[in-house]
Amino acid sequence: MAVIAGAIGGVIGNAGGGSLFDSGAKFVSVDNSIERAPDSISALAAKVLPSVVSISVRNGSEGGAGTGFVIRSDGYLLTNNHVVEGVANGGSLRVSFSDGKTVNGKIVGRDSAYDLAVVKVDLRNLRALQFGDSDKVQVGDSVIAIGSPLGLAGTVTSGIISAKDRAVTAGSRTSEGSFINALQTDAAINPGNSGGPLVDKSGAVIGINSAIATLDSSSSQTGSIGLGFAIPINQARRTAEQLIKTGKSSHPVIGVSLDTRYMSGGARIAEVMAGSPAANAGIVAGDTIIGIDGKSVNSADELIVAVRAKQPGDSVKLLLSANGSKRTVKVVLAASSD
Repeated sequence: MAVIAGAIGGVIGNAGGGSLFDSGAKFVSVDNSIERAPDSISALAAKVLPSVVSISVRNGSEGGAGTGFVIRSDGYLLTNNHVVEGVANGGSLRVSFSDGKTVNGKIVGRDSAYDLAVVKVDLRNLRALQFGDSDKVQVGDSVIAIGSPLGLAGTVTSGIISAKDRAVTAGSRTSEGSFINALQTDAAINPGNSGGPLVDKSGAVIGINSAIATLDSSSSQTGSIGLGFAIPINQARRTAEQLIKTGKSSHPVIGVSLDTRYMSGGARIAEVMAGSPAANAGIVAGDTIIGIDGKSVNSADELIVAVRAKQPGDSVKLLLSANGSKRTVKVVLAASSD
């Protein structure tokens, strides 16, 4: 602010000591209004901002903040689980809207596997955001991210979809990691953006901003480095509908535990649960899954996000490797509650 004030003083001051308004100069008004295209960033921001909220939580001496957005006009909001998990068993949850209104919110349901949560506020006639189709998103598509980074509510940044189907671990340091089949964007995302919408050029939500990549502590660069990740909205929508209906959600599983120490390519099976889809398909401990539905699997994380991108009841083809030979099996995914 000191720099701004100094600049203003320099402009107003007159070297001759007289008033600028004594010179007889005539000022001409100029119409500098700009007609913006409906899909301009400013037009999209004006359309989306009223539906984006800032969320603050406090439980004793612990607190946090994030972002959310309206998904139903009767008061339902969507955000990340890691934004609100600290008050899941008590505490304060406050929701602030762009018009300055702040109200209490309550958690309807949470899913740590997908890092999603639904919050309810006692308000009606809210403007809900439109859902897009994240399956149709293409690399290079223009997007904007809206949120409250570092508490700066209503911050808008723009970029493109940099990649799809990134295997990313999200969530908080205190909870089990969430594995998401993420959309990658170079739109600037920083702490506090979590739970905010990533929207396309029509203003429809295609993702929920959830994680960022950071450099190690030895680097002098901090904050956004152009590597942000969002949960695809198609998955988030299915989970939100379950949470609103029952307070719980389910996700697809094949019924195995994985050897997280295995780093030689693929996902090594450590244990197969009795009666699980994997057991029924003849998968055994020691098998390595190296492909799913024709796509390569290079790590345990990649297998987890590939499975969680499906729905319970879906059939998948798994390519297995064991003792130098390969085989393909068909597995029908089961449902497991969060």
